[in-house]
Parts: sequence; structure tokens; C-alpha cells
Amino acid sequence: MARPMGSVRLKKANPFTLALGGVLCIFILYFLVAPSGSTPAPRLSAGTAEHHLSPPTSPYRKPNLRPGQELGPPPVTHYKLNHVTITGNPVENRENILILTPMARFYQAYWDNLLKLTYPHELITLGFILPKTKEGNAATTALQQQIHQTQKLGPEKDRFKSIIILRQDFEPALESQDESERHKMSNQKARRSVMAKARNSLLFTTLGPSTSWVLWLDSDIVETPPTLIQDLAHHDKPVIVANCFQKYYDNEKKQMSERPYDFNSWQDSDTAQELAAKMGPDDILLEGYQEMATYRALMAYQTTADNDKNMVIPLDGVGGTALLVKADVHRDGAMFPPFAFYHLIETEGFAKMAKRLGWQPYGLPNYKVYHYNE
Repeated sequence: MARPMGSVRLKKANPFTLALGGVLCIFILYFLVAPSGSTPAPRLSAGTAEHHLSPPTSPYRKPNLRPGQELGPPPVTHYKLNHVTITGNPVENRENILILTPMARFYQAYWDNLLKLTYPHELITLGFILPKTKEGNAATTALQQQIHQTQKLGPEKDRFKSIIILRQDFEPALESQDESERHKMSNQKARRSVMAKARNSLLFTTLGPSTSWVLWLDSDIVETPPTLIQDLAHHDKPVIVANCFQKYYDNEKKQMSERPYDFNSWQDSDTAQELAAKMGPDDILLEGYQEMATYRALMAYQTTADNDKNMVIPLDGVGGTALLVKADVHRDGAMFPPFAFYHLIETEGFAKMAKRLGWQPYGLPNYKVYHYNE
């Protein structure tokens, strides 16, 4: 039978094509009626802080936001500090260590010694604070170079959990960091007040809810036992300090020798207390100066012939060259007074504050660390 002129034959529609068209229509309708708003920020990798205001438990990496995107508000996070262990077996219990170093000069031997520490580096966070001076700028540049070499190019076992660098927002007390200037008696109160401010700024910025121990390690400590952290923590004391010595060449004996260096770790004396009683409220006692004989028992001179590295003595003052502190001591409020606190300042004032909070400081007379010899 002949087909009528002008008629059109319709093809049967493909079901898949109809379904695809329906989905596209729904998408277009949603796009047109949905309320406008910023696109949510991309998710960050696991183990990274989600916001720049998050606590410093993990490194924060700012995401690459597209135009119109906004970084969401910081999350509400609950921390159960009772679950943070602080024990004499920190490696076995995977306890986080915060090593804090105020730094005015960079010593390569300090960094090399840091890398030799056998405590798992993935459990160590490093924190530094440096002054905004010519020397401080040079030290920052040298420090950043070593950090890049270790964190980016070095072997995995040497890389630390995270590293924080701060710059002081206050002027240093001394222009020169030469040893002769640093140790003049007339410079001590101003110098140590600034040191205390630097320590507090560093501590309050870096102490996180997962930190178990804080190791204060001076930037001119160039030699320690590789097991420094484990050895100090093994005693399970709230505050414990190593004995700081200095190696030098003895011209008379024609050989290398060593001498005590840090005199800030001591047991108090009646003489010192009598001197303090006669002082004005803003005056401080200083140790190691003939002009101010306190007759305190200095840990620097309490080494014993048997060289028992596990011998522990109670202390009333501590130095900060290699000082291990349970994080709870700092959380309780023990800080480094930049003012006269019972006529003590900085690390010695910290020891006094810790004792008044119920935390007894201790020292290890025969356990030595070594200061750079200028």
C-alpha cells in the first residue's frame, strides 16, 4: 500500500536517552532554585590541622581556595587530657615530646646533636624563638636551611613531627651575644627578664593537648647522650635537669679537659635567704658571682667519684640548658617569671614557682651535657 504524501514516521525513543535527559533537567532546576552560597573548602589530608586557629597538635596547611570559596569555622574539638600519659617509659607509651629552644645564634653542632637523639623523631615537635636582630636573622636563615635539609631531603627516620619557628616581638636586652657580655653581673636582670619572656612566648604558643613532656634545650648545647630524653624521663620526676659542663683545651696539662658551666641548679642556703630578706621587692639573687656570695650548694660541684649517672638530688633552683618538665607542670601554671619572684627570675624563678605549685625539681649531678666553648 502506498505511503501518504507528506507523512513523517517517528522513531521509538531510547529509554537510556530519556533517563539521561531527565537527570539533566533535575540538575538544571536544582541549580536555578538552590540558594547561592560559597563552595565548601576542600578537605585536608588526615593528620593536618583543619583550621589556622586549631591547637598546634598537627601542622596546618592552608588549602588552595578558588574564588568565592571560604575557609569554614574552626571545629569544636574535645580533648581528654586524662588519656595523655606522662610516664617513665615514654617510648613504649608513644608519648609526645616538645623540644623548645630559644635561639640567638645557630650552632651546627646543636642541630647535629639533635638529629642524633634516639627518641622516635615522629613523636618530637621542635619549637624555636629568635630575636629580630642581625644575628637573629642570620640564625633564622641557617636554621631554616637545616630544617629544609632534614624535613624535605633527609631520611624519614630523621624527620620530626612538626617544627615551629617564632620571632620575638620585643627588643633583646643586649646587642651582643658574646659570652663576656652575656655573663656580666650588671646585665643579668635585663638579660634574663627578656629570656623569660622569650621562653614564655614559646611555651604558650606551642604547648598542645597531646604533649606529655617539654624538653628545654639551649641552642649552645652541642653534645648530649643520644638517649637524653629517655634517660631524663626514666626518673619520672616532674622537673629534672642535667648537669651542664664545657669542654676546653687545658694549656697546662696539654690535653682536653672539662669544667662546670651552669650554676643555676642549686640547693638553697641560709645565707641566700638572709640576703633575700634584706633586698628590695624588685631585687634578684644571682648565682656564680663573687660580689653576691650565697653559699648555696651548686649541683655543678656535686659530681661524685663513682660517676653514678642515676644519682638524683632535690633542687631549689634549676638551669634551662637541658631541662625536662612534665607538661602538666606547665599546664598548672608554672612559667618563667620575667620579674623578681621571691627574688628569683627566669629558670630559677620557674623552679620556685613549680615548688609552690607542689612540683619538686630534681637534678642529676653526674649526668652531663656540654656547652659550646667560645
